Amino acid sequence: MHGVEAFELVLGLLALVIGLHWLALKLNWPPATALLVGGGALAFVPGLPAISLDPELALVLFLPPLLMDGAYYTALGRFRRHLPGILSLAVGAVVFTTLVVGVVVHWIIPELPWAACFALGAIVSPPDAVSARAVLKGVHLPRRLEALLEGESLLNDATGLILFRFAVTATLSGVFHTGEALQSFAFVAIGGVIVGGGVAAGWVFLARRLRDQMLVMLITILLCWAAYLAGEAVHVSGVIATVTAGLAMGWFQHEILSADIRLRANSGWQIMVFILEALVFILIGFSLRGAIERIGGIGAIPTSMIIVVVAVVVTVTIARFVWIFGSEAILGAARKLGLERARPLGWRQATVLSWAGMRGVVTLAVPLTLPIDMPGRDLMLICAFAVIFVTVVAQGSSLGGLIRAVKPVDTDPPAKMAMPAAEAAMARARFAVIEKLAYDENGTLIHPQMLEEHRKRLNFMDRYEADASAAMDNLRPHFDVLLKAIAAGREELLRIHRAGLIEDEVLHELERDLDVEELAMTLQRGEEQV
Repeated sequence: MHGVEAFELVLGLLALVIGLHWLALKLNWPPATALLVGGGALAFVPGLPAISLDPELALVLFLPPLLMDGAYYTALGRFRRHLPGILSLAVGAVVFTTLVVGVVVHWIIPELPWAACFALGAIVSPPDAVSARAVLKGVHLPRRLEALLEGESLLNDATGLILFRFAVTATLSGVFHTGEALQSFAFVAIGGVIVGGGVAAGWVFLARRLRDQMLVMLITILLCWAAYLAGEAVHVSGVIATVTAGLAMGWFQHEILSADIRLRANSGWQIMVFILEALVFILIGFSLRGAIERIGGIGAIPTSMIIVVVAVVVTVTIARFVWIFGSEAILGAARKLGLERARPLGWRQATVLSWAGMRGVVTLAVPLTLPIDMPGRDLMLICAFAVIFVTVVAQGSSLGGLIRAVKPVDTDPPAKMAMPAAEAAMARARFAVIEKLAYDENGTLIHPQMLEEHRKRLNFMDRYEADASAAMDNLRPHFDVLLKAIAAGREELLRIHRAGLIEDEVLHELERDLDVEELAMTLQRGEEQV
């Protein structure tokens, strides 16, 4: 494909992303579902060029930034608190699903080597971070359930990739040693944590010393790829390295990044993540065409392969339910025996957690890396696409309805301070500084308006802490007036600029001030008690 044609195709895909995303919003679908179905349907339109997705490039291009985005916004306190449950899903459930799928496939196709069966299991076992984030956007979940799903989606790709590499090596060499595999698994996982921590430490060191804002934003954006590639370069888990670096950056960025850098970098980052997430699902749909063509078309798929594909899809779904509800039974028994730390989710949360097993980019890219002489390669490709389509389209589109139907209850104890109390505490700290600095060394009041302004704010915060709803109802008309005043100021600014009375530089600077002021007013007007 010519370079210009490739660029035009990319622009076309971006236009398709916009159209399908708009359609999903209109139909109240998860955007991932519309993108996946739309990409798959468009791939078979006659005359369109075939798109081949390089698997290694797909993993390096898409996975690090999307993992980093999830890790950056992860609530680290809840992540640590629920780490046992997260590891149960990210390691235990993935290993269990891999084994069960392998047994089922070998039972149906006895001539396929055991290791190849387990390689297929490793391909379809890890739920995907991209799919989970895309489907769960806008869905309100209990905090513990949200922490489990977020943490699982960050770590389980590493488990699936490691198991896949072990299985492929065993298939091609005919040799597998359990002890060596466990040691290698531990080395790869712990090594990923160490590498990710080291890369994050380098980011902290540079971000604190660089004076140029653009350079700070650049190294912040590049951190995900630096961690992933560094991990892969030393043969440890690039996924775990990226997640570790993302968690560290999310923890330290409050102290290191200025407000200006954070606002500007986050805006660009969110646009990039949106485009990457959307393109992942479009390209998954497009790649289905190539996989079907490689086996001779849809009509060439034998009945025996269809049976295996259906069995794999059903097994993947049931295995997750079995693992989660089995874990629930163990936690319930342990609690009855007096272990207070054992806290079952309850059937409502367990049902939602069991159904939220969407697969995506890793399940797509990994089978494409299989050697040509790998036994069952075509079967693995078709199974991978089937699992992605069924989980994203069926589970993803019905997850919101399931949540509304079962109404999962948040059993986590609330934080000691809600938002009104936290804002009141901040207001008291700010007022204490203003009250101290409003007077000179002789005790003369030199900032009376500032002191009065913050005293009024503190009085309001005391009322807001006591009754947030009533306080905001009384204050919103005040913000409405201020927003209308800002709009009038913006209109006048544009008028004098259009009349040629001010330069563009003045327009941009004053408009930025209005934007920041309007954003602050809009956020304050819309805040509610949490």
